[in-house]
Amino acid sequence: MLGRMVKSQKHGWAVWSAMFVIFLAGVTTAYWAEARGNPIHAVRGIDVVSSTTNPGGNMEGKEVRFGIANSALYATVTTDASCGAVNAMHDSFTPLGGLVPMVNMQLGEVVFGGVGAGLYGILVMVVLTVFIAGLMVGRTPEYLGKKIQAREIQMAMLYVLVFPAAILTMTAVSVLLPMGLKGLNNGGPHGLSEILYAFSSTAANNGSAFAGLTGTTYYYNTLFGTNMLVGRFVMMIPMLALAGFLAEKKIAPESAGSFPVTTPLFVVLLVSVILIVGALTFFPALALGPIVEHLLMGAGSLF
Repeated sequence: MLGRMVKSQKHGWAVWSAMFVIFLAGVTTAYWAEARGNPIHAVRGIDVVSSTTNPGGNMEGKEVRFGIANSALYATVTTDASCGAVNAMHDSFTPLGGLVPMVNMQLGEVVFGGVGAGLYGILVMVVLTVFIAGLMVGRTPEYLGKKIQAREIQMAMLYVLVFPAAILTMTAVSVLLPMGLKGLNNGGPHGLSEILYAFSSTAANNGSAFAGLTGTTYYYNTLFGTNMLVGRFVMMIPMLALAGFLAEKKIAPESAGSFPVTTPLFVVLLVSVILIVGALTFFPALALGPIVEHLLMGAGSLF
């Protein structure tokens, strides 16, 4: 029993180290983007430092008592977990600053874990990482003494696909229908970001928003409610099936062919799998929203 407890603690160290790396990257990116400021503000002389070569930080939508650093930290933490509280207006962040909380939710809030759902979101990524890494090096994919086989991977992939399917489908419908476009306060890529953020937040059961979108309509209330049901309850089905499949298996002792999951290499692999899975599902939408908005901001475009 003591040996199994020590083994579980080692596994936990690797997983939470990977989560901390993602958290640190998010905070750093958000702070850099906000501290760099908006060059459009600098040109008009309304930035902290009125210079195009040395713009001040982006204080739009932020309280002076918190400033840029605490606002960037708070936005990252509140979307790493399904908290939803804010101390600054995420809609007023720079494009890349707003990208961070959006991506945090789209990754499944795996860093600190969404309330009631964060643990199994993390475990899905661990299962995928163990399976992929095991296939790459010819080792037996197993975690906590349970071998990972076809049925477990099928359920894990179903879990991974349900989440972006709900978000992206409802976002696409909303940018095409007049009822969806009526709620926008901004056009162009920022308008897309507002809608994408709203559906990412409701699917992840977060609660924060790009507040430029008016969501208090029959249309958005209906879609947001449906999205919340899918994001919480539909995703439980493959996870319960995965848990059942693993419970049926007997615990197998580690051997020379087992893939090690307590090393820094596994931390790197887990971070890579989380980011790659997120990029494969959401990068096209992000490229049309905050990424292209960042490029246009540098060219002086407003939305």
